[in-house]
Amino acid sequence: MSKLYDEVILDHIRNARNYRVIDAPGTLGGEAVNPLCGDTFQVYVHVEQGTVRDAAFQCECCGISMASASVMTEWVKGRSVAEALQARQAFMAAVTSRSVAPLPGAPEDHAAVLQLLANTPSREGCALLAWTALEQALAARG
Repeated sequence: MSKLYDEVILDHIRNARNYRVIDAPGTLGGEAVNPLCGDTFQVYVHVEQGTVRDAAFQCECCGISMASASVMTEWVKGRSVAEALQARQAFMAAVTSRSVAPLPGAPEDHAAVLQLLANTPSREGCALLAWTALEQALAARG
């Protein structure tokens, strides 16, 4: 099973989903920095009528951060802002409790990130950075 997780993580690193800037009018942005390692994130969300229509990111980061952000953008697209924030809360709780149980409504690939972090808990901050930037972007809705 760990070989499968390795392949999933590597795929998200090599072919990150939504690694781009959204330049649509009304796009919100959030930033986060990990002072321990220097990873930096910019997350972009385009929200219309309370729904995340598009989500993307740019970063200077490690592979765990990249894979987590890639999964995150797939997870929140098409969800209400409330659901996106609930996904953030659920993912953060799973990471900090070192749970590897699949989360309801999450893309299948999220389990690979959880499994990786269960084995390398010192990298929690890496996986949570994009989610922090997402929360900041969604809070900018005012």
